[in-house]
Amino acid sequence: MTSATNRPYTETSLPDHTQLPEINGINWQEHPQSILLTQSIKPVLQKRHPDGQYTIGQDCGIYWRITDPPERGAEAPDWFYVPNVPSLLNGKIRRSYVLWQEYISPLIALEFVSGNGEEERDQTPWQGKFWIYEQVIKPAFYGIYEVNKASVEVYELIGGQYQLLPANERGHYPITPMGVEIGIWQGQYQNMELPWLRWWDLDGNLLLDGDERAEQERQKSDRLIAQLRALGIEPEI
Repeated sequence: MTSATNRPYTETSLPDHTQLPEINGINWQEHPQSILLTQSIKPVLQKRHPDGQYTIGQDCGIYWRITDPPERGAEAPDWFYVPNVPSLLNGKIRRSYVLWQEYISPLIALEFVSGNGEEERDQTPWQGKFWIYEQVIKPAFYGIYEVNKASVEVYELIGGQYQLLPANERGHYPITPMGVEIGIWQGQYQNMELPWLRWWDLDGNLLLDGDERAEQERQKSDRLIAQLRALGIEPEI
């Protein structure tokens, strides 16, 4: 048993979750955030790609140059979407996305800030994330989401350089090639009340995930049952 004198902290000075390092740079919220983005956009992408030719990456490496070790030649956006490529490669689940093998850049790459945002905005040539996305990987749209600030910056690649997009009247950012908008939604998801990054259609309707769609249908069904009973009709359930 470790004695009290050998403990690195006294009982009154134990560090909390804000003082201890995140493992692999991933915080508690990033995984459900990725799931929310993926599940809510899938119906849209399935309509846009009836042949199934698209892929979504979640914290998955995009290799853009050959280095030693290999990981130094990759960036791993927290979420990205590539149109017109197979979801499986040679019948196998992708382990990474290799630009020199497939050539097609992501249409959008999103980074979820866990620090102060300097890393995601770093324009140092050949090193900074912003520079690598803008000059090499070249997603048409690049988003920097900061949950602690309840904000997202969205850049569009115009003339080879990222231009900061202005928000529309709803405070959202149109991603026109996908037929959607992206922005901040304050609400509860997976038992966490947070400012989440969400999709809307171009009319401003929130895109729901599977659980939300099921709950919406349940509420519609409950209302219909109530209306029938008000008319003296007992529905068969």
